[in-house]
Amino acid sequence: MEHSESHARGPMTTKAQMSESSGPTDELGVLAERAAGGDKNAMDDLLRLVHPRVLRICRSVLPYSADAEDAAQEALLNIATKIHTYSGRSSFSTWVHSVAANSARSTYRKLKRSAQAAHNPEQLERPDPRTTSVIAGTRLDLLEALETLERDRPQMVTPLVLRDVYGLSYEEIAAEVGAPLGTIKSRIHDAREVVRPLLRPKD
Repeated sequence: MEHSESHARGPMTTKAQMSESSGPTDELGVLAERAAGGDKNAMDDLLRLVHPRVLRICRSVLPYSADAEDAAQEALLNIATKIHTYSGRSSFSTWVHSVAANSARSTYRKLKRSAQAAHNPEQLERPDPRTTSVIAGTRLDLLEALETLERDRPQMVTPLVLRDVYGLSYEEIAAEVGAPLGTIKSRIHDAREVVRPLLRPKD
């Protein structure tokens, strides 16, 4: 995979880009500040505005729509309850990407545990399709690769996801993670080396 911004990104890159990075981002920042201060109307407006973006982020790795919606709802709840943790280091949109990405992966882990329990030979009930939807998903290879990376090198997961899945810039990721730009680039490079052999070739 390439390091340069001018080259095509690696095979993990999706179309989930931050196309709303100008005016709407400023609006979100203002609403976020008011919501963090306890303005309920601002919070309602904020969640309504970010919901489509959050859902797109979740759908990029959770192909079954109901699973993606569950992850999006979890992300919105986390945004509402943890908005006070938003430090302002990065743009609010970047923080939303992090929260949504974490919720998507959390939902995947729950689905995986449910699927494993449903396939327990001691259980006679037929598995719920919702618990096994990810198994047939097109990004199962990516999710499993990220699980492996998180187990071995957890500090590399967030930079890699934000860069190669959601297309954020190195500068945005450095601000969100709170690490030097060179460290972020190094982590992403090393993470790609770990993850690349685990990804399924494109059809």
